[in-house]
Amino acid sequence: MANTNMMSDAGDMPMCGDMVGNYLTTAGCNMTNSTDLMTFWESLLEDNTFKSVDEAYSAYFWYGVTIAIAIASFINWSYRLTLSARHVSGCPMRKIVANGSRLRAAAVRRPFPAKPSNIYTKSVATITAVVREVTYPQYTPLALSRFFTAPPSGIFLLLSLYFGFLVGLELVQDFIPGAIYYQAFGLRAGWLSTAQTPLLILLVGKKNLLALFTGISSERLNIFHRWVARSIWLYGTIHWIAMQYAWTYYGVSDLEHSMDPAYPTGIAAWGILTWINVSSIGPLRNWQYEFFVLQHVLSFIGYFVVLLMHLPVKYAKIYVYIPIGLYLFDRLIRTLFFAWNNRRLGRATITPLAGDVSRVRVQNLGLKDWHAGQHVLLSLPRFGILQSHPATIASTPTSHNGDLIFILKAHKGFTGRINKSAVTTQASFWSAKEISRPSTSYDSEPAQPQLPKYLALVSGPYGSSHSDFACFSSALLIAGATGITFTLPLLLNIAERATITNLPLKHVTFIWIIKSSSYTSWVSDELRAAVRRMNKSRISCDVSIYVTQDGGMADYNNNNREKAPSCTCTNANGLCYCNGNGVSPPVRSEAQQQRYKRQPTESIRAIPSRENSAASSNLMTVRSGRPNIETILWETLECAEGETGVAVCGPLALGVRTRKAVSGISAQRGVHKGTGAQGVYLHVEGFHW
Repeated sequence: MANTNMMSDAGDMPMCGDMVGNYLTTAGCNMTNSTDLMTFWESLLEDNTFKSVDEAYSAYFWYGVTIAIAIASFINWSYRLTLSARHVSGCPMRKIVANGSRLRAAAVRRPFPAKPSNIYTKSVATITAVVREVTYPQYTPLALSRFFTAPPSGIFLLLSLYFGFLVGLELVQDFIPGAIYYQAFGLRAGWLSTAQTPLLILLVGKKNLLALFTGISSERLNIFHRWVARSIWLYGTIHWIAMQYAWTYYGVSDLEHSMDPAYPTGIAAWGILTWINVSSIGPLRNWQYEFFVLQHVLSFIGYFVVLLMHLPVKYAKIYVYIPIGLYLFDRLIRTLFFAWNNRRLGRATITPLAGDVSRVRVQNLGLKDWHAGQHVLLSLPRFGILQSHPATIASTPTSHNGDLIFILKAHKGFTGRINKSAVTTQASFWSAKEISRPSTSYDSEPAQPQLPKYLALVSGPYGSSHSDFACFSSALLIAGATGITFTLPLLLNIAERATITNLPLKHVTFIWIIKSSSYTSWVSDELRAAVRRMNKSRISCDVSIYVTQDGGMADYNNNNREKAPSCTCTNANGLCYCNGNGVSPPVRSEAQQQRYKRQPTESIRAIPSRENSAASSNLMTVRSGRPNIETILWETLECAEGETGVAVCGPLALGVRTRKAVSGISAQRGVHKGTGAQGVYLHVEGFHW
């Protein structure tokens, strides 16, 4: 190994590989001499000069991540505390946390429980409104959504801060003059690439502390998982290019490739990491999802193995040991929950529905507690051994006799096999007309011959990072097609709780967008039962179903095109069929009219109501065409006496449009900026995974 700060006795000339003024040069080296070339190469690889600095900056990365997690956790718990403290003035803080809430305020009939009432809650509401207006929109080219989807503005800002932080860590105190410059630059990038590995695994775990503290569920953290993987690849690439440039510039590339064991293992790690990122691109990931999951896990195992072989420093290897431990811990916890949930094996019955959809009903005696909107990993070994697929639970623990209900759209693979089997089985019992016959009660399956029962295993539940929609003054629930599996349990949960206690919620608008009116048979019984319950509990509920491609609805609409907007209602099934949008003037109480007269009108424009003149006994309205999300949202917000909660689940275009509407209307109405307009909370779920 080269000597440091040593000079030859002859004329104080530096020897090859000596440090001159604390940096390495080629002075004293004959680069055509193999011995000098070897000596210089060894000096070039010696990183004692900057190793401790790089270690420190990799630790600084985790200081920054820890601070970010702490801030997110503070915001999460502060928001919960704000909801709890609202309208519980004069109560000790411990009692506020333990007992106070909007629900408690509503239970004792305090006025406007979903509205901020003191300077603290009003200040938080104003800040929250501004942040929401900036972070809610999503600007993405819908025409290219199959290949590329830009994240919402909030996630884009967080990712920009993350990459900016990494750039700062790469550049600060990293200028070492002389031959080591590119070597030092590359090694810093390598340290930062490796330091991100624990975060990569922390973001993908189903059961992890990050989700617990921040309130962000694992599936919503997945986008950060993918971008951290891309960042690891980027800094690994910088690590390789910078060092390769130095080796080539000084003519030691052949020595490095042939004699340094870290080189081939580094190339292998980079190659595996490249494959992991390429195979995780949306189109490839969704092409064969079962294969993607299998190869993804195997690829990461291979990456960890070669990375451990590549890293020469023991301290750096801790960044590999920690994620391995995190992954094993997550798998252990999930295995224990899986064993507990399936201690008594569940059985599933499958019924085909219109639109290549299957209704899976699982009787599972182990899993009896979940939150509305949560999902599980569903396994039906009959249709795929060792395969578990995410499926949102379309029921609540107190509905459907405690069974888990899933509505699965048939695609290729697992869901396709389920639907094919269901259609084949039903065809042997019923005619095509009888298959579409709706159930008379959602607590039990329709009367029919005994259906085959299949072994069903569930892992979970997972997800549900949204706020409690019963805590808002008004709720707007929007679903597209099978997205109703998310919004339906929210509606059922509200209806069930409304029969037990007073809720802050006064009005629910439920929008369901489907291609054919035959799809209403999926959940028509559940919708009617929920509306009846809420009407009895003095919560107004407006359920509107928009049919976009049904020929019969189009004919009905064309025949009534010249007529004023109207609805034809059938008391037998609680449905109203409307031409146009069934629009009539808004219906408000005298108190509401007086309240809105007192509010500033510059930022609040009058809009028509979607209320129709049908009798209250008609529980659902079926309309032709697509809903005007902006108009519906305007009306909902105008009638709200406090914060409004908006939930949407469906195709990307529906989520993008709702995001734009919520952000734009919130800004126009001057939410919590002195206009009297109340806040809007938005939660978006998508079909992507």
